[in-house]
Amino acid sequence: MGIRIAVVVMSTSFLLGILMTHWIADSLTLWKSPLTDAHLFTAATYYGLLAKMNVYMAATIVGIVTLGFMALVLSFQDGEVGNLMFDGASIFLYGIASAVYVYSAIPKLSSFTNLLFPSTATRFPTSLRQPTVELASSHLICAVALTGVMILQTAKYWADAEEDDGALETRVPSSQTEWKRSPRPIVDVVEERPAAGNRRGSLSASAGSERLTRSRTSESPSSRRRSPVKRKAGSGSGSATR
Repeated sequence: MGIRIAVVVMSTSFLLGILMTHWIADSLTLWKSPLTDAHLFTAATYYGLLAKMNVYMAATIVGIVTLGFMALVLSFQDGEVGNLMFDGASIFLYGIASAVYVYSAIPKLSSFTNLLFPSTATRFPTSLRQPTVELASSHLICAVALTGVMILQTAKYWADAEEDDGALETRVPSSQTEWKRSPRPIVDVVEERPAAGNRRGSLSASAGSERLTRSRTSESPSSRRRSPVKRKAGSGSGSATR
């Protein structure tokens, strides 16, 4: 799946790069206002060089177009919903771009094969004015169609990634899902409650320890000095001896 998408994207990007190179001449006839004879001369000279392209270069372009189209067809034959929608629309746009270039751009490009302008020419030939403008329009249509193919393949890749993530989440148990969502691991805290007998034993032990502590405190010399009762007893005995 990913290899076929990569083949389609690379072949489409290569063809878009070629069409963007033609923008040197296409922009002079499509976006320059007013359209002057100097613009037409420059565009026609570029198209004349393009018409004399080497046969091997033309064969390379045809091979790349065929490779991208075959990758789309193979991906479409998988029969999945995403492939039928995205790849079907991509095949439609790919076919439109190929048909426009074959039936519109190439016949008009052939009229520039034996193009020679005299150096003293100041007016552009009327017979070449319409082919020059229409050739630029054909290049623009092909570029827009191939851009749509790129957008559809990007959307297909994103949809497949979201579907794979959803399928992975359904396979994970609910306890593991809750553990992943919580910032800290969930630890079950069980409060241990002592039995009735153990509670009574602990209460008696604590009471015994409190008594022992009190008795030790009362027998200490400091407690005897601070006790007012013992002071009074001592003073009474002293007066009796006197």
